[in-house]
Amino acid sequence: MEKKIENIVKHAEVSEKAIERYLVNVVKQLGGVCLKYSNSNEVGYPDRVALMPQGRTIWIELKSRGRRPSKVQRVRFGQMADIGHPVYVLGCKEEVDNVFKSLGYDL
Repeated sequence: MEKKIENIVKHAEVSEKAIERYLVNVVKQLGGVCLKYSNSNEVGYPDRVALMPQGRTIWIELKSRGRRPSKVQRVRFGQMADIGHPVYVLGCKEEVDNVFKSLGYDL
């Protein structure tokens, strides 16, 4: 029984929803707004867009640990990167922290 509880707790820490809540909180702490992005006419765009101070925009795709973007997402992310909008694919809280630190934000 203890093993089942441990697995449930472990899953909750790495689930896409848990990472999403963490991301939203980090962006808010840094003075930004993290919006859920949805485009019903086009598929493959990232889950979230963070609008940060000084006009910086950060596109983010969230995946549960071990999951990867679909083929159409990889194509779309490549198109976005080609025009100067890289997409960060994040699968855990540590990766959220690492991206923002690499972009010069103090956490």
